[in-house]
Amino acid sequence: MIVYANAFFYSFTLPISPIKAKLLSLSFSLSLTTVKIESDRKRKKSSTISLADRTEKNKKKTKMSSDKVRASHILIKHEGSRRKASWKDPEGRVILNTTREAAVSQLKALREDIASGKAKFEDVAARYSDCSSAKRGGDLGSFGRGQMQKPFEEAAYALQVGEMSDIVDTDSGVHIIKRTG
Repeated sequence: MIVYANAFFYSFTLPISPIKAKLLSLSFSLSLTTVKIESDRKRKKSSTISLADRTEKNKKKTKMSSDKVRASHILIKHEGSRRKASWKDPEGRVILNTTREAAVSQLKALREDIASGKAKFEDVAARYSDCSSAKRGGDLGSFGRGQMQKPFEEAAYALQVGEMSDIVDTDSGVHIIKRTG
C-alpha cells in the first residue's frame, strides 16, 4: 500500500504495509484529538469568569427582565416620518401625501372607536397600522428601556396594563400605544 501525504507544501510518497497505514491513521487521529483537547482547555482557561462576576451579571439580567413591558401599537406614518414606506404602502405614495395633522386626526378617530367599544384594538391595528406588527394585531412583544424611541418608551412605561395612550409622536410617525404586560 502507498500512502500520500501533503504537509507544509512538501509532498512525499511512502510505501508501507496496510497494518502500518492503519496505525499511522490512528496515531494521526489521536494527535488531532490531543490538539483539539489542548486548545479547548486553553479556551476555557481564558474565558473563566469568577463566581462574583457571574452573580453580578445575573442580577443585571434579572433586573432588566423584570423592568420590561409588553405593548401593542397603531402607527400612522406621515410626510415627516423618517421612513416613508410601510407594508401597506411600499412605494410611500400615500405616506408622502399625508400631513402630520391628517395622521393625528385619523388616529384620534380610531382611538375613539376603540375607547367606545365599536372596535377592538387588535383589529384596528391589523387594518390601519403602518407598522409590520399589524400582522400580530400591533403586538410588539416585550421590551426594556433603551430599546424603543424615547417618547414611545416613556409613554409605554407610564401606562398601566390594559391602558391606552393618547397620541404619541416619534420619528416613525404618530402612535396609539396599549400596554399589555
